[in-house]
Amino acid sequence: MPVDGRHARGDATRRTVLRHAVDVASVDGLDGLSLGRLATELDLSKSGVFALFGSKEDLQLATIQAADEIFAEHVLRPTSEVAPGMARLRALCDNWLAYSERRIFPGGCFFFNVGAEFDARPGRVHDAIAAASKAFTGFIADTVAEAARLGELAPGADVAQLAFTLHALGRAANAEAVLHGGSGAYRLARACMHAQLDAAAR
Repeated sequence: MPVDGRHARGDATRRTVLRHAVDVASVDGLDGLSLGRLATELDLSKSGVFALFGSKEDLQLATIQAADEIFAEHVLRPTSEVAPGMARLRALCDNWLAYSERRIFPGGCFFFNVGAEFDARPGRVHDAIAAASKAFTGFIADTVAEAARLGELAPGADVAQLAFTLHALGRAANAEAVLHGGSGAYRLARACMHAQLDAAAR
């Protein structure tokens, strides 16, 4: 079946717009997005960009989805390729910190930033951010629990506490590094994470 050229061009434009939108939102927040701004900065037709998204809220929701896919590409999928247990837990910590330190998004962790922007604001955008955040915290907890089931954590290790601690360290590293610059916060967080894992290991 022949490919509809207009449809293909529309998909390509949508990907271009969303890749720029996630970068803008990581710095200026989701409220900093506008269809006109994106069209101007990308030198695209405003009418063409407006036709891709029904409203600013639709643009925000699509941006969250795009950021979630980028996060999965750099953190979740590489982690899932590692053998389950402590090896996967260590990979999760290292991949997450590397994602933030390499500035995959110029503003640091996209979800940390937009979460702070929308955490107390009800609505569809809040719910989408919360769902993405909950999915990642669940991924951490499941990875820790899997290591416990495999017998790679010491008897009595607190799975929930270890997952919470790893999550808190990753968030703290991102916040400190974005605010103050440098890589010191990542080195400290990485050392603390691995120390936590060493202490919990059988």
